[in-house]
Amino acid sequence: MIACPCALVISIPLGFFGGIGAASRKGVLFKGSNYLEGFRNIHTMVFDKTGTLTEGVFKVTEVKPLNGFSEEEILRFAVEAESHSNHPIAKSIMDAYGGSVDESRIQSYEEIPAHGVRAIVEGREILAGNDRILHMGGYEIEHDTCHLQGTVVHIVIDRKYAGYILLADKVRQEALETIEGLRAAGVEKMVMLTGDGKEAAEIVSKELGMDLFYAELLPQDKIAIVREFEEKMDRKRDKIGFVGDGINDAPVLMASDIGIAMGGLGSDAAIEAADVVLMKDRLTGLLDAMHISRRTRRIVFGNITMALTIKGFFIIFGAVGLATMWEAVFADVGVAIIAVLNSTRILKT
Repeated sequence: MIACPCALVISIPLGFFGGIGAASRKGVLFKGSNYLEGFRNIHTMVFDKTGTLTEGVFKVTEVKPLNGFSEEEILRFAVEAESHSNHPIAKSIMDAYGGSVDESRIQSYEEIPAHGVRAIVEGREILAGNDRILHMGGYEIEHDTCHLQGTVVHIVIDRKYAGYILLADKVRQEALETIEGLRAAGVEKMVMLTGDGKEAAEIVSKELGMDLFYAELLPQDKIAIVREFEEKMDRKRDKIGFVGDGINDAPVLMASDIGIAMGGLGSDAAIEAADVVLMKDRLTGLLDAMHISRRTRRIVFGNITMALTIKGFFIIFGAVGLATMWEAVFADVGVAIIAVLNSTRILKT
């Protein structure tokens, strides 16, 4: 009876269930106890930029027409090209335009992942996107915007560079607090990955004190960088976490040890691919998750140590004839109850 493992069998899974429950109260959804256990071992935390470290709410700061086009023309064509997109940049351009879109003018629309959009508007081909869209297959359009600081949307009309729209994004209010908190918790390296231009990425990286940043990335580039970090780590102990929100982040969320998605504003694909979801869309949920992960482990190992110590003590007493049935009942049922009650402490985190 003393050797019955009830206390261990009950308290260990109950401890992790309690940790998952405590995290859910804080708006952090763990999809399994293995992710709760592994969260405390994150060595490198990798962040997407737009919508994760920044609010993802862009504001048009400049509309620059070139090569004979007017400001009204490039803004109107940009709005018509972006009218079917749900990307934050597209919505910001629509807000800046302010007018209505004549859908009958748009003959075709194509969204090119990690590049931008291509549309045919009244027989004219419109390209709207980042620098990569100007150099993709079949296109090689010259421009000079490397001096700009911010997110640039290039506009091309019938393969002629028409100008650009410059947008600015705002860093999340809690981003710096979260980065500093993770460092204090022992996360050794902070990395930012983004498909945006180098200038915009560098501004956010410096403001938040990131260790490294990589810009102008495609989804497969993000996976390659995460794999590279994994090869340099102790795979038995260290973990790599990735925080993202967009549909382009889904592949790298699955490739990282612990994928973390922004639940409120994140895409369905990102939430489905993630192992942890921040339901309140606040980065400080990462600090809650780290604290609960470590507290859960302490309580679970406390239960294991207590159960083995008490059972070992009474087994010795029983072997020499000093333990009666009452001591045996306590060593079995009593220790199991104590372990259960100890596990409930996690819920008060």
